[in-house]
Amino acid sequence: MAARGSKTTHRSRAQAERARVHSARRAWHDGVIRRRVRDNTIAGVVGGLIVAAAIASQFVHAQVTAPEPSPTPTVTPTVTPTGTPAPGTTPSSEPTPTGTPAP
Repeated sequence: MAARGSKTTHRSRAQAERARVHSARRAWHDGVIRRRVRDNTIAGVVGGLIVAAAIASQFVHAQVTAPEPSPTPTVTPTVTPTGTPAPGTTPSSEPTPTGTPAP
């Protein structure tokens, strides 16, 4: 019985098929990595723009809707003398002595 092909031919075909599948898988994986990097970069830029726009809109809103300061009446406290002395002090009719006598 005659063989269809030699073992080396079969091995080389199998090896070529494995190399082709490996290179195709590697190319697909490299494409996935490039896409992820691209998507992450786009998401970061868009996210940064959204945050900057939110901050700018809050700043503009605060400037546009700032309330006008209106004058409010101020109450000045008035001290009214009372007839009763503060607790702990006794009124005296004698003058208090000073530290040094006048010459």
